[in-house]
Amino acid sequence: MQSKKIVFYIVVWGVFLLLAAFKPGDILPLDGTWLFQIDRNDQGVTEKWYQRTLSEQIKLPGSMAQNLKGDDITLKTKWTGSIYDSSFYFNPRLTKYRQPGNIKIPFWLTPAKHYVGAAWYQKEVTVPQSWLGQRIVLFLERAHIETRVWVDDHEAGSQNSLVAPHEYDLTAYLSPGKHRISIRIDNRIKEINVGPDSHSVTDHTQGNWNGIIGKMQLQAEAPVNIEDLQVYPDLKAHAARIKLQVQNAGKVPFTGEIAIAAKSFNSKTIHQTQVVKTKIRLTAGDSKSVEITLPMGSKMQTWDEFNPALYQLTATISRQSQTLNSRQAEFGMREFTIKGTEFLINGRPVFLRGTVNNCEFPLTGYPPTNVADWERIFKIARAHGLNHMRFHSWCPPQEAFMAADRTGFYLQPEGPSWPNHGSSIGRGFPIDKYLYDETNRMAKYYGNYASYCMLSAGNEPAGNQVQYLNAFVDYWKNKDSRRVYTGMSVGGSWPVVPEAQYQVRGGVRGLAWDKRPESMSDFSEGIAKFNVPFVAHEMGQWCVFPDFDEIKLYTGVYRARNFELFQEDLKDQGMADQAHDFLMASGKLQALCYKNEIEKTLRTPHYAGFQLLGLQDFPGQGTALVGILNAFWKEKGYISAAQFARFCNSTVPLARLPKFVYTNNEILAASIEVAHSGAQPLKNTVFNWTLKTEQGKIVAQGNFKTPVIENGNGIPVGKIKVPLSSVTQASRLKLEVSIPNTSFANDWNIWVYPASPQVPKTDVYYATQLDEQAKAVLDKGGKVFLNIAGKVVKGKEVVMHFLPVFWNTSWFKMRPPHVTGMLIQTKSAAFANFPTEMHSDLQWWEIANRAQVMNMEDFPVGFKPLVQPIDTWFLNRRLGLIYEARVGKGKIVVSSAALNPDLDADKPAARQLFNSLIRYMDSAQFNPAGEVSFDVVKDITVSPSKFQFNTYTKDSPDELKPNSNQNKPKTNE
Repeated sequence: MQSKKIVFYIVVWGVFLLLAAFKPGDILPLDGTWLFQIDRNDQGVTEKWYQRTLSEQIKLPGSMAQNLKGDDITLKTKWTGSIYDSSFYFNPRLTKYRQPGNIKIPFWLTPAKHYVGAAWYQKEVTVPQSWLGQRIVLFLERAHIETRVWVDDHEAGSQNSLVAPHEYDLTAYLSPGKHRISIRIDNRIKEINVGPDSHSVTDHTQGNWNGIIGKMQLQAEAPVNIEDLQVYPDLKAHAARIKLQVQNAGKVPFTGEIAIAAKSFNSKTIHQTQVVKTKIRLTAGDSKSVEITLPMGSKMQTWDEFNPALYQLTATISRQSQTLNSRQAEFGMREFTIKGTEFLINGRPVFLRGTVNNCEFPLTGYPPTNVADWERIFKIARAHGLNHMRFHSWCPPQEAFMAADRTGFYLQPEGPSWPNHGSSIGRGFPIDKYLYDETNRMAKYYGNYASYCMLSAGNEPAGNQVQYLNAFVDYWKNKDSRRVYTGMSVGGSWPVVPEAQYQVRGGVRGLAWDKRPESMSDFSEGIAKFNVPFVAHEMGQWCVFPDFDEIKLYTGVYRARNFELFQEDLKDQGMADQAHDFLMASGKLQALCYKNEIEKTLRTPHYAGFQLLGLQDFPGQGTALVGILNAFWKEKGYISAAQFARFCNSTVPLARLPKFVYTNNEILAASIEVAHSGAQPLKNTVFNWTLKTEQGKIVAQGNFKTPVIENGNGIPVGKIKVPLSSVTQASRLKLEVSIPNTSFANDWNIWVYPASPQVPKTDVYYATQLDEQAKAVLDKGGKVFLNIAGKVVKGKEVVMHFLPVFWNTSWFKMRPPHVTGMLIQTKSAAFANFPTEMHSDLQWWEIANRAQVMNMEDFPVGFKPLVQPIDTWFLNRRLGLIYEARVGKGKIVVSSAALNPDLDADKPAARQLFNSLIRYMDSAQFNPAGEVSFDVVKDITVSPSKFQFNTYTKDSPDELKPNSNQNKPKTNE
């Protein structure tokens, strides 16, 4: 009888705890000062550091580097990322940057401190008396990478996740009162090898930091609680299917009620659903799946990029009208699906205009865990006309999804792995299971967010990839229909994964500017073999010269020592005063390349989207300055968001032009098209077009009216034909197409030259070598035009294409091209009859593409050519394409571009430039400021460059010295 009374009182006490003691959502914040100690020799577990007081202090959330914990950077620092170009360690020219106190590495940004290994964090907490009988969870957002937790003397477990919070159920260890929580964090790549270049861990981007950077708290909740809550929109049924996992961690049975309801929270019109309830019964220790259909009603609001309407779902567990536990989830009523080769958002075709996010956060070294910082990024991307973002081999925190939901962005996070360069998939290594575990965690924590539309397992794998990724895609297609799935994001040489619902691939991208530039072609042939949506992988990668003004922005955990090295080297080569001009000139060419490549995708019917690499710079892999924005998402000054959005937007006027350079006896013929990916079709839309001179004079104009334009690429609008006979002087015209009363407009530069240019009678001596006659002319005070095209020796090793450097010359060990645009001295009268700006534009293609350049290393310091190719910033050679100088008593113009008096009509720009230069030389304005000796001029065709690039190692890229093998387990090789 006594035992029955005891059982009765236990049950009553349990019910009392359920009904009275708990306040839903009790939280004990853990941010602030923690005790800390580095476990450099990995002895903390065996020595039971969790039983003793640690010796140092650290602020959390944060990283060790932020707290200046760890080691100084030296030449022996054991980096996580691969070093593809190890010449830095051996190049005598860079000796001064390898000295203690002046270490300046060119591979990536330099952190304040560096540490890879185990470190301990410790804090004393006081558990409130009111938490007695509750379930207590330790929540650690973004711990990097592996955590082990002790409460007092008891180990509570370990976790390893790069994508999701580490959560520990500490109910069994935390009674009311004081306790010591010890956390051991290990950021080494061990059995689970995601790949040392994965952006989730690598020094190339965020760095392999040690710490915890997000929310840190103890959370108390009722023993009966909602452990998981997932929302599955069904637009056709105007309903949402709600799947809950409910558990009873208590010691008594439970009978109660679950209620769910949703309310919009970011729309002008508030919409609230009815409340739906269902009974729930759980035995002690039981866990049960519950599925409830929530009608959304006729006033249901859908989510997309144009109207990102969101709902907050609230699910509560109650008993006898008292709430015991509640859980909320944000979601949007949207369906992101595929039909043939198109993506659909809520049944409407959508074209993805994306960029790749590589986890570049130079102030902190890790991604933000607040919504505001992520909203800033997405709003900047939106201002540039984008609607999509891929996260290269990493998954952002929850707050990124929340911000993308609010700004209307379609996201492709990835499994946190680049399983290459020391790792691989499909070969039975731990990474195989880890990618399933991680993507399941992504679905659990972020699956409700409307912006989470796509999933890739990672980036560019090695191993038995097709079999593994086919199974991976099938697993997710069968498990979760809320998004679409591909294998991994890959370059064009990777094998095709047949089961992938869409392809993110290289190989169908780029600009074919080995031939005369045009805007007629598209990518139709390249994507024809794919019967699923095709998204361009890492499109662009056009380089720009460094912006040294950016150095002062690095006020956080990183310093731009790479930029400092490049800047000092530029100064050593005598060109420090040209840095800003190099930035602007190369930037204008970079923007031109992005414009033409983006437009080529928009001209291509059935192309599904692109992912730029990138809108912002990539600070690693040798320093890849491929962004029109810097690593802080700030403009560099050569193109604005509004200018970029003219050719990258939901609606973009297009022109198919066979060429951009004409003579005035030709007809300008163009097909006007439009790419449209809008919320609604374009109806009864007028397209205005004008052809104007630089002074604004209209050469021709007209308009087209279209009844209906549905979403799609390369949709014909009309054709124009304009005789150019009225253009009698060398001119740059602008063809503009616009839609009245909208911001949608686009334009193209057109150059028109006289078909029969007047050749002035002149005493200029034309020569193709600096022979005795040329010397005699100069000695007498005469004028010489020297064309040494094809004869350059000093500079022969420098390869110039019209296209700029791709990615960067360091990562590809000086693979050409080496030049990133040209700086043109437009104030010179030399260009009076050749309209040009200070940068490369398309009229320069036939002049500059594949032209030799001259290495002007022996010319006087400060000597500036008329046309100056901009060298890769790793070498900063002084280069010239065309220069003028005083030589002895005479004056000379030297060109390594093929300029001569006998150019054919198929090279009208080169012919016009030669004509302009001769006219200049024949005028009183020809008065070069610089003076060089006859021998220096001649030596360009005689002697090789004194400095030649040397890799200093014959090792393969994956084996480069000194440290790239350190994290590669032998089992993975």
